[in-house]
Order: sequence, then structure tokens, then C-alpha cells
Amino acid sequence: QVQLVESGGGLVQPGGSLSLSCAASGNIFTYYAMGWYRQAPGKQRDLVATITRSGNTNYADSVKGRFTISSDNAKNTVYLQMNSLKPEDTAVYFCQARGVVVKDIGMGDYWGQGTQVTVAS
Repeated sequence: QVQLVESGGGLVQPGGSLSLSCAASGNIFTYYAMGWYRQAPGKQRDLVATITRSGNTNYADSVKGRFTISSDNAKNTVYLQMNSLKPEDTAVYFCQARGVVVKDIGMGDYWGQGTQVTVAS
């Protein structure tokens, strides 16, 4: 199976920075993309940013210019650098790996357990 383990969440003041990371483990042959989504209380899970294995990125309008997604293909790891954080960025951040090809299992999408990010003074 595939496991995604997120780290780096926490409490930060408005205007501060946080860095998240997510490592995928398992018998992974390749994957199409990895990314971050977030879900605030009472709201749906929304896209934050994604990056394909070839390096193409996509960002939600609300985080453009403040967040940067990057990845290390050799480590099956994706990172999210979050700067100029705002209270409205408060949410549980989930890592997703999409189009993951696993030996003897096939292709599928996987989610991490989520990590809390709280922006408050």
C-alpha cells in the first residue's frame, strides 16, 4: 500500500511562515502529481497547490504569490512553503498523491491524514 505522511503544521502569527512536507512511501513505481488541499471547519476541501512529476505547478488564486510548492521526485516528497500567512489560511492541510502506480496493485490516488495549520495572533 501507499502511505502519505505530512509534517510541519502548527500555530503561527499572521504574516508568518510555515513549511509543510509530505512523504509518500510504499512500493511506488511512479506517480502523476502530488499536491496540497485544505479544509476549514464547516467547509469543503479545496485545492491549494499541485505539482506534476514533470514540474508543472498549479495554485489556488488565494495563495498565489504567497505559497510555493516543490517536490523531490527521488524521495516521493512534496513541500509547501507558506509565507505571509493570513487567518483565513487556517485549515487542516491534506497531501494528495495522484495517479500513483504501485507494483502489483495498479494506479490510484492517495491522501494523507492531514496536518493542522492555525494562523492567529
